Amino acid sequence: MEPQIKTLRTEFIETDFLIIGGGTAGCYAALIFCEQADGRVLIAEKANIRRSGCLAAGVNAINAYIVPGKTPQDYVDYARTDADGIVRGDLLLTMAEGLNRTVEKMESLGLTILKDEQGRYVTRGSRNIKINGENIKPILAEAVKEEPQISVLERVNVFEYIVEDNRIKGAYAIGVEAPVLYVISAKAVLCATGGAAGLYKPNHPGFSRHKMWYPPFNTGAGYAMGIRAGAEMTTFEMRFIALRCRDTIAPTGTLAQGVGAKQINALDEVYEQKYGLTTSQRLHGTVMENMEGRGPCYLRTIGITPEQDEDLQKAYLNMAPSQTLRWMESGETPGIQNVGIEGTEPYIVGGHTASGYWVDTNRETTVKGLFAAGDVAGGCPQKYVTGAFVEGEIAARSAAKYMNSPAGTLDRARSEEQKHWLENFLNCPRASFTTDELEEAMQAVMDEYAGGIGSHYRFSEKSLNTAAEKIRELEQQAQTLSAGRMQDLVYILELQERMLLCKSVIAHLAARKETRWHSFAENADYPDSSPKWNRYVNSRLEDGRLSILFRPLVQEGKTYEH
Repeated sequence: MEPQIKTLRTEFIETDFLIIGGGTAGCYAALIFCEQADGRVLIAEKANIRRSGCLAAGVNAINAYIVPGKTPQDYVDYARTDADGIVRGDLLLTMAEGLNRTVEKMESLGLTILKDEQGRYVTRGSRNIKINGENIKPILAEAVKEEPQISVLERVNVFEYIVEDNRIKGAYAIGVEAPVLYVISAKAVLCATGGAAGLYKPNHPGFSRHKMWYPPFNTGAGYAMGIRAGAEMTTFEMRFIALRCRDTIAPTGTLAQGVGAKQINALDEVYEQKYGLTTSQRLHGTVMENMEGRGPCYLRTIGITPEQDEDLQKAYLNMAPSQTLRWMESGETPGIQNVGIEGTEPYIVGGHTASGYWVDTNRETTVKGLFAAGDVAGGCPQKYVTGAFVEGEIAARSAAKYMNSPAGTLDRARSEEQKHWLENFLNCPRASFTTDELEEAMQAVMDEYAGGIGSHYRFSEKSLNTAAEKIRELEQQAQTLSAGRMQDLVYILELQERMLLCKSVIAHLAARKETRWHSFAENADYPDSSPKWNRYVNSRLEDGRLSILFRPLVQEGKTYEH
């Protein structure tokens, strides 16, 4: 057994531009910053940037691209329709205008993009192009490591910002293995930590509870740090629930777009048109067909050509090998057997929905000098990989303007307080419950009372009140957990982040008194949508209490700046 750690060593680090999270947006932002400024860049990453974040296993398509005959405004209109109007058109347009530029840059770095006989990119649908993207993250990581301005600090867990007078000064982090408290000072900070998984009870509880659609290591840390720092957040009530292949949680888009597979019920009836074709409607239709006894549901693939069958198996081998292995083991490939589909548990993901930090067009949050990009940035859904690249680019260019500002002097006394707080967990006697037990209890509460799989994604004011009360109780218990090693301490911090985000999500779900997105926010008390809710539901932590703010929609052709 490892000896109990009693104390932490404090290490002070200075940089110019701190990037928290070495995933899609973070690595790309670091590269762009080096083109704009001479300052030092530090990427702080919980894992290893070569295989971290949502691109860890690669992707087989670029899902946000302006194909020939389309315009950036077309992409804005698509995303706005899919979210039923609750988006930031200014953010979507500035994102869409840069999509193709990032593809060209990635190709120059070595990404393989499929081309036809005329040398044109091979499209998939009206907004996508095909790539060989299993090595997209290693390509990014290699480019980062070749830049002398960039330092990478891996196996560290950033858990709190350092903010004075609403101005970012840096962040605190701990070693995942080394007993070190890192106090990092910076002139500008980019949050690129990704969204949040693990709030709700998943399809596969117990031992397999981390077999999920979104990376289980994305705990909502960036959201939680922003909430604690008093940053304004937006649209947490627009949760994302993925429609996936049953059991394997593999993507369905390749089936729907690649071979035109329709959603059918157990009676072989196509039901997708009945409910609508937006992302939430496709999920909602599947939920309703099952509830009304016409399930299970499938994507109709029987009858595709042998070539299409083989192409699908190869495509899934790149991005979701468990699906290909299942086909191969059973012998029931997609041309022989329709593919079963189901919904996942809800996630908070600003790359698919509009959840996240409230930012201006420079991707600056309401905390000065703090920027957000990728899944953690709100208001700009359907950004996917290339949209995260663009937001990282915009944030990096904006952050470069802060390089002439003086670096702040950090409060050493505050650092000592953080150190002692962390050491309390390391020196706490063994608790009567574990982090895993509290996590599962939290997920069960969210599942039953805050619209999880078990309640068919439905909730009510009464159930949300119950959820909030129970999460508060669990939050108090989490303060008494014991950590025998640094990884245990990381788990405690992650649990606290998730619980804080749970409270925020509950508050947002309660504040929007309508059902605008079926299943994503299915309010049993208010089953219909209403024009009076054509506004953003935002929030900010003030004096220890979460305050809900309502903001008018940013109108077409207008921009919002802080």
